[in-house]
Amino acid sequence: MTAPENKSATLSDGVVDWLINGTRDQRFIDNIFAEMCIRLQQAGIPLARSTLHVLIQHPQWLGARFSWADGMREAEIARVDHDVRERSEYIGSPANEMFDGATELRENLEQDPALGRKHALYREMRAQGLTDYVAWPLYHTLGKRHLVTFATNRPGGFDDTHVAALKNLLPVLALVSEIRVKNRLARTLLETYVGSHAGELILAGATRRGTGTTVRAAIMICDLRDFTKISDNWPRDDVIDLLNDYFDAMSEPIARHGGEILKFIGDGLLAIFPLSEPKACANLLHAVTEARQAMIALNARNDGTGRAPLNYGIGVHVGDVMYGNIGSSTRLDFTVIGPAVNMASRLEALTKQLGKKVLLSRDFAELVEREFELEHVGKYEVRGFSDPIELFAF
Repeated sequence: MTAPENKSATLSDGVVDWLINGTRDQRFIDNIFAEMCIRLQQAGIPLARSTLHVLIQHPQWLGARFSWADGMREAEIARVDHDVRERSEYIGSPANEMFDGATELRENLEQDPALGRKHALYREMRAQGLTDYVAWPLYHTLGKRHLVTFATNRPGGFDDTHVAALKNLLPVLALVSEIRVKNRLARTLLETYVGSHAGELILAGATRRGTGTTVRAAIMICDLRDFTKISDNWPRDDVIDLLNDYFDAMSEPIARHGGEILKFIGDGLLAIFPLSEPKACANLLHAVTEARQAMIALNARNDGTGRAPLNYGIGVHVGDVMYGNIGSSTRLDFTVIGPAVNMASRLEALTKQLGKKVLLSRDFAELVEREFELEHVGKYEVRGFSDPIELFAF
């Protein structure tokens, strides 16, 4: 954002100084935004409403909207869906105009509505007694455009000194908001691709190859049956939709019950439930129960479209795993390794041979057998392990 040409003092100079020097220890842009609005009021700008709209890179959300109104100590946060641009709340809105290239929007809300812009937002602001509205883009690095808006209920609207003061904020607000948005983006991307716990460790500095820790955890490995046949015979987009639906059915219960998915491997997933949570093993089986119900519902939907039902196998074990960075010097993976992981993988493979959807090791079963009804399956040879392993089905 180019600084305004008028270098004379404005009502917002103190707020600008605070944004530069007083927000270094503030992590979240919503808190900064709310305090900024309050400080603008204290500086003599008749601010009654303000919003900040930022685009974010997130698998579920297009962006976020921070809203503040007179009397609020904190900003309200609303997440914006990817399909918002197809809805009436967006079409013809100030955000629509701004992201289409407008560099300033000003609306006199005291004038005859028939003479102004037509959108539900303007009707809403008039109903709230607002008299003037102004919006500008906030430019982040490489021309990425976001949006900030200000409104007042002062009779006659904002005067020239108010508008000049608000414009004076824009370059610094752009910089301050970009830092916080980028920090949030880094966290979001790590949570999306490596999981929330691993993401926190990486952000805390666990980025050196070979660094890690030993964690005692329940390990769950799940795999889809006959995926090669499906991927060879189904259209590509159908295969992707199927995998996404399957992973939703499995993943959401895992996250809901405190598990962490470390990776998706083709049509399989690896998740752990650290035993630092006393009910971790029971939580894993509750997640499996809900995942099973979700798969039944998914197969019922697929049956209505002529698709064959999806089958899966789950192997579960408990033990110590090495949790940390493994890989080449320039490309790392934050994952778990160890005999306990290998055991869970072997049990998952045995589910197909034994005709069971979920197989548990004796070590895991001993931790949950008082709470859950388990079926004793017997002892079986497991590849890579010298002694037969006693198995249970859930």
